[in-house]
Order: sequence, then C-alpha cells, then structure tokens
Amino acid sequence: MEVDTNDEYFTSYENLEIHEIMLTDTARNEAYRKAITTNSSLFNGKVVLDVGSGTGILSIFAAQAGASQVFAVEASNLAKLSQEIIKENNFENVIKVFNCRIEDFQLPESVDKVDIIISEWMGFYLLHEGMLDSVLLARDRFLKPGGLLFPDRAILYCSPCNLPTHFDNWDNVSGVKMSKYAECLRKQKSSKPEIINIDKDCLIADDIVIAFLDLSDISTTELNRIDFNEVIIARKSGKFQGLCIWFDVLFPCGDDNEEEVILSTHPQAQSTHWKQTIIPLPSNIETFEPLDPIAFKLIVQRNPENSRHYHLLLEILDAMSDDVQHPLPCECHMTKCILTKAHLANMTDSNGFENA
Repeated sequence: MEVDTNDEYFTSYENLEIHEIMLTDTARNEAYRKAITTNSSLFNGKVVLDVGSGTGILSIFAAQAGASQVFAVEASNLAKLSQEIIKENNFENVIKVFNCRIEDFQLPESVDKVDIIISEWMGFYLLHEGMLDSVLLARDRFLKPGGLLFPDRAILYCSPCNLPTHFDNWDNVSGVKMSKYAECLRKQKSSKPEIINIDKDCLIADDIVIAFLDLSDISTTELNRIDFNEVIIARKSGKFQGLCIWFDVLFPCGDDNEEEVILSTHPQAQSTHWKQTIIPLPSNIETFEPLDPIAFKLIVQRNPENSRHYHLLLEILDAMSDDVQHPLPCECHMTKCILTKAHLANMTDSNGFENA
C-alpha cells in the first residue's frame, strides 16, 4: 500500500519532542508574541484563522491581543492537547479548535471570511515541508479582501562561506592527519544540505537575496522553482567551502506601532531551531580576497514525488568567463568591471543626475 506523505507529515507532529524544540525556541516565540500583541489594534474584535495551530500558542497570542474569535486548525491529534492548553489559559470561549486539514476546513455559517491569518509555516531554508501551500490556500478561500497575514513577507538569503568544521579541523585529530577522511565525508555531506549554526565570521560576502516572497499575492506555482544566478563580491579573505542559506520573515505593523517585527535566522541573529542551511562543497574552490568575484547558480526546486520537499542544486561558475554576466555596476577588481563602473559614473556626472 502506498504511504500518503501528508498522513506521514501530520502524524510526525504528534511527537511532542518536535513541539518541545519549537516551544523552547525563544526567538521564534517572542517574534510572534511581539508581532501579535503589540499590534492589538489590528487584532481587537477581529476574526482570526490559525493554520497548523499545533499547541495553540499563536491562537492564544491572538486572543490575548483582543481577537473576538480564533479558529485553530490542526490536522494532527495534537489538536486534543491544544484544547486543554487553551482551556488552561481561559480562552476556550474565544478559540475553537478544528481537528482537520485546512484543505477540509469550512468556516462556521455565521462567518463569511476572516480578518487575519496567522501561521508558523516556515521550514528549513524557508520552504522545506511545503506548509506555505496550505497558508496560501487558506488565504484564497477564507481571507477577506485587504485582510492580513502574520507573517506577510519572507526573504531568502545566501552567502558563500568557509566551513572549518568540514575542512580545516581534520588536519590534526589527536596528532593524526584525517584529510582523506574529511574529503570522503564532504562528498557524502554535499549530497544533502546540513542544518547547523555557523559563525557570522564564516560568511565571506554580503547577504544576497535569493527570493522575496510577498504572501499577499504569491502563488503556489511560483514556489515550484526558484532560480538564482549571480556574481557575488567577496568582502573578506576566506576559503569558499560552502553556501550558507537562511531566511527572514516580516510581520504587518499597525499605525500605532512604529517598530516592525522581523524574525531572522541570520548567523548573527539569536539562534533558532531553523539554524542555517549549509551546502558544503566537496573540495575548496579557492581562497578569495576582498573584491574577488564569486559566481554560482542555485536552483531551489520542488520534489515532484513529494511536494513537501525540495532539491537544492548548486553549480559553481567561472566568474572570469565571458559567459558569466556581472551585475551593473560591479564592484569586483576585474578590469572590465572597473572600466564599466567608471563609464557609468562619468555618464551620471555628465547628465547631472547627482544634482537632480
């Protein structure tokens, strides 16, 4: 009998240890709490839908912010426990739990649409688990025109990095060289991304945006494949040993709240359970110096056999090749880029744009 990957996915969330990891993620919890409760003007008296509500913590935040009704939709059997947690916090008259998939959910007849959708849908490298599809389905079926999503934007970033734990630390293991072992280990690891925390000093270039997702209008089709092909400029000396990928999500901000809440998984931000996603290279490409160009192509593609998983395909390119297009202007040290940048600057000066 063929296994339903959706059933397998939802059953996995009945494991309380998974929720223990999320509930002890202070950065995650506080970002959602702050985004919701400090924007009480957006929630007061509103109808809220919590997609994939889990233990119900986001639903409780919404109730604390003054929501009049919260519909907490949870497909796993954790829904039963969340009812007890909601009652424990005295919000059973505000929050109603529905033990079903969002695809099978129907709003009560007394409610036409909801004002706000909240969800913690992010997976590793943002898209793993494919839960954003469910949020977008809920948006299209249940959200009022002009309604809000928490979060409502997401940004996927990357940067070339060095990985001393994969390369340099194997030169001496209790007085024994293990470079050949490390080489075989990297080949094994390069076939599957790693989820680890890396030090911000390991990044050798600025943050580069792979994709910006506006949840108010993005479609699930657009999530099937993201292509990124770029020349990045090294900002410091370092060995190109892997690619680091992380994300930020951003929340709406009411008129009475000047501070926008951002939940970041950047290496320099407070650590989260998402950590960073690393694609280690099988071997060093080379050591880069400041203003050296680094070229690569990254494809983030949905697995056709399991829509909740993605393939990450990384190809290293020759930045010196005429076939590789540099950005305009480009800050690298290549002669053609220096001349192009000077030419563009002269055109700006001659047209008086600086004084416009």
